[in-house]
Amino acid sequence: MKQLLSFLIPVFALFALHANGQDNSPKPVKWQVSAEKKSDQEYILHLKGTVDKGWLIFSTTMGNDDPNTRVALDTSVNATIAGITENGKLENRKEPLFDNLDIKYFENEVELLADVKLNGAASKLSGTITYMALKGEEAVPVEETFSVPVEQSTSAGTAPTATASGSKTTASGDVADDDASNKSLWWIFIASFGGGFIALITPCVFSMIPITVSFFTKRSGTRAQGIKNAFTYSLSIIVIYTLLGFLITKIFGASALNSLASNGIANMIFFVIFLLFAFSFLGAFEISLPSSWANVSDSKAGMGSMLGIFFMALTLAIVSFSCTGPILGNLLVLAAKGGNSGPLVGMFGFSLALAIPFSLFALFPSLLNKIGKSGGWLNAVKVTLGFIELALALKFFSNVDMAYHWNLLDREIFLALWIAIFGLLTLYLIGKLKFSHDSDVPFLSVTRLCFAIVTFTFVVYMIPGMWGAPLRGISGFLPHEGSQDFNLNKSLVDIQAALESGAGAGSGNGGSQANTVKPKKLVGILHSEIPGVENVFFDYEEALAAAKAANKPLMLDFTGHTCVNCRKFEKSVLSSPAVMKILRNDFIVASLYTDEKTSLEDAEKYVSKTTGEKVNNIGQKNQDLEVSNFNRNSQPYYIPVDLEGKALVNKGYGYDPKEDVDAFVKYLEGAKAEFAKRHAK
Repeated sequence: MKQLLSFLIPVFALFALHANGQDNSPKPVKWQVSAEKKSDQEYILHLKGTVDKGWLIFSTTMGNDDPNTRVALDTSVNATIAGITENGKLENRKEPLFDNLDIKYFENEVELLADVKLNGAASKLSGTITYMALKGEEAVPVEETFSVPVEQSTSAGTAPTATASGSKTTASGDVADDDASNKSLWWIFIASFGGGFIALITPCVFSMIPITVSFFTKRSGTRAQGIKNAFTYSLSIIVIYTLLGFLITKIFGASALNSLASNGIANMIFFVIFLLFAFSFLGAFEISLPSSWANVSDSKAGMGSMLGIFFMALTLAIVSFSCTGPILGNLLVLAAKGGNSGPLVGMFGFSLALAIPFSLFALFPSLLNKIGKSGGWLNAVKVTLGFIELALALKFFSNVDMAYHWNLLDREIFLALWIAIFGLLTLYLIGKLKFSHDSDVPFLSVTRLCFAIVTFTFVVYMIPGMWGAPLRGISGFLPHEGSQDFNLNKSLVDIQAALESGAGAGSGNGGSQANTVKPKKLVGILHSEIPGVENVFFDYEEALAAAKAANKPLMLDFTGHTCVNCRKFEKSVLSSPAVMKILRNDFIVASLYTDEKTSLEDAEKYVSKTTGEKVNNIGQKNQDLEVSNFNRNSQPYYIPVDLEGKALVNKGYGYDPKEDVDAFVKYLEGAKAEFAKRHAK
């Protein structure tokens, strides 16, 4: 039992620490906050931090997904932070704890000077300081609140002070993203939990349930002992898979996992792997781990009661890999989006679902007689998963195809392949398509009929997409609409835009875009995904020049070829007539692809002052712009700026799962109002 607990305690302690959020973590930095008045509408916010001995605090210039320090004003404060300056001895080195990341940090003390511009009357400046502190191998993320009055600041140097307080442990990065991060981890857990239940009904696992439970209930001295052994077996499954997630994070690191989504080589590897998984599920061959692994773990299953049961669970994990491996592959790709905690949470959810039946049937053995027997239906599950794996493989190839502009898999071809795949799956489910290892289907069961209806409905849903229908439900998986040869929907949107622009001609800033500078750079390579906007730019400098010429605010759309949430937001929110009208008439829009592989000219290449990394292509340039100017490196990210390139709002607008059109319209209107104040003639 002691050996088993040695595996259990560290794994579940880590999971519980993340899930519950501890408020008793150390606060290595003591902050003093004051406000210095420059003018009636401008203040300098002084945040002086005293760092405990042995600790260091990361610089504000670190990337958003890296350990960092951030200052944000509360949304209730009618003010904007225009920029932050650091005072102190800035150090830098490679940090082994973060995969030899080049870190920038301060020891002993640091002072942050935030330039604050009031947008109206304000009696106080309140907000949060979010920072990551490091001591040896102990990394502590902390968020502290502050509030300092400003109405008493009547002259420069008169600085009311306040002490930061109300700290709480939080993930590093923008405070505005905490809820989204938590939702992402919950989504990973739920999806992984569902993946575990799918793995349960594969032949490799399902057939083991009655055998294993019977072994514990019949061979144990008492029923209580049998239940105890079954629970130990279930707990061992959870430990094994959760430990796997923990090791994946430690070996590869969050930054490496997060970069997989836009990495061309990684996506091609995923494409090949998923093809192999698909063909394996379809019966071409069987993927399995080396048999020697199973033999070694099986030989240990006879050791002592508890340790022997642990090795029985390990044997199950190894021999069932041919069925669980493809599902785990999918989940790890999803879990990569959850940073350090993603694989840990994902594997816990997967293993929890996998372990529940073994305990459940041990408690209620009579239920074993009610579950379906192993047979042809289990193979049908594998084949169905094979079709789905085949469809997912195309998504990874599409990512590479779009990033490198091969133009091999445009939207019509992708949809045609998906229609064919799910059409064949429908035929398989109704028994009109068979593989050599399938059992005869003498009649169509109600269950298979229901699944066939679902898949065929999906096929019918996709067909209008061949002529340009938005297909919002799967828009994030499809190649961009610009790759479609004939797009009836885009033609209708363009006609509507032309009519509205013509009707509004001569109405000043809200009229036609005909008098604006036309985009030239990258227009032959990139395609706009912003619906209803005639002239979308793909180069920041060119777009800023166009904004100055038109005297309009510039909306920066940081996006990506492989960004699923970007496509979803475009189809759900940006396609709203109200949003399209505002963007078309009142903004200059620039779509800046952060994963675009087109190389910069030699004279344009540089080394980022923020990250210290070489910037060699368009995507790296756009990513560096987002990180350096807006302390953000995730997509989608919408940030309106003025004619000097300064943000018009306190914080940008990221992906909104609620798809709230009214909230985004309000956001745009606020940016327009601020632009009018700054550039009033």
